[in-house]
Amino acid sequence: MTSRLYVDVHVLQTVPPANINRDDNGDPKEAYFGGVRRSRVSSQAWKRATRKYFAEHNPTGSGAVRTKQIASQLAKRLDDRHRIGMEQAQRLANAVLQPLKIKPGRKAGETAYLLFFGYEQLDAIIDLFAEQIPELVELDDDTLAERLKDVDVQGRLNQGHPLDVALFGRMVADIPALNVDAATQVAHALSTHSVELEMDYYTAVDDENEQNTGAGMIGTIGFNSATLYRYATLGVHQLEKNLGDAEATDDGARLFLDAFCRSMPTGHINSYAHRTRPSLVAVIVRADQPVNLVSAFEKPVALRDGDTEGIAEKSACRLAAEHELAVRQWGDEPVFAGACHTFAPDSRAARSVEQAFGPNHTFGDLLDQLHRALRAQRENA
Repeated sequence: MTSRLYVDVHVLQTVPPANINRDDNGDPKEAYFGGVRRSRVSSQAWKRATRKYFAEHNPTGSGAVRTKQIASQLAKRLDDRHRIGMEQAQRLANAVLQPLKIKPGRKAGETAYLLFFGYEQLDAIIDLFAEQIPELVELDDDTLAERLKDVDVQGRLNQGHPLDVALFGRMVADIPALNVDAATQVAHALSTHSVELEMDYYTAVDDENEQNTGAGMIGTIGFNSATLYRYATLGVHQLEKNLGDAEATDDGARLFLDAFCRSMPTGHINSYAHRTRPSLVAVIVRADQPVNLVSAFEKPVALRDGDTEGIAEKSACRLAAEHELAVRQWGDEPVFAGACHTFAPDSRAARSVEQAFGPNHTFGDLLDQLHRALRAQRENA
């Protein structure tokens, strides 16, 4: 695929009292938008939740890891495969990675920064010198480093990317050749309405304390509740470039949509049990550029006496109207539009969403529709 193609994902999701993404004070993250305070969940928090979903729904061997311990991970796989002992495995791992000149971290065996790579990429590195291992373990450190200096570690880390790396990219500031351009952009989730920080005063009882009344522990946790607008865009052309496979690209786009919509950051989840599912998922396939529709909520959604609609329903109407306005005023007719929502069939929200994005689908059907739309676009290109 040579032409640009984007999948925009617009999500409305109501979260009950929670503290799913903390700031440096331990309170829920916030932002001012449209002149009022909003609840905010950082893009990093939701990207990590999405990557964890991948890890749970992909075969273990094809997954990825982001860590400062690439040498330790490589050594572990060396020992698992060749049973040479961890000491020898660590020697070989350090020697083969040495030509990359990765800056060491403060702790022994760590790099100065997190590296994002696939487990299968580590196996591919091992394959480059696997037949020499019985001989290599007999060499001293200097001779070992000399023998392994020409192993193409960089080449192996730049091909066969797992979906996680292909989607979210990799940046190594002092080794630009290892950089991978991300295929996705994820916005900070914002509440469609104003919020106020609240404090939960809690106590814990000492079960074995029978002599004194009162709490064994007292504390406070900040929280808020919100209907969030979440947005992400996937550059299908960039994903195909990173993966090098058209069919894997279509499957990857489907899995990304599934993971992004179903995932949830887990901050304080045991205290609040805040996992919910979206009220609305709208998917737009575009051939021009990504379009974030957050401007629909620049004026915060508010409830008034006598309203029969909730915040989520009003937000859905706003989002649908913003999309229709963008199409009409800018003339950027999308390649495909589809939606899945949970609003009552005859409600104003349902009518607005279906007028803007098309008939209501089950989520599984929406995933299938996207998959078919991407395949058709490729075949017609």
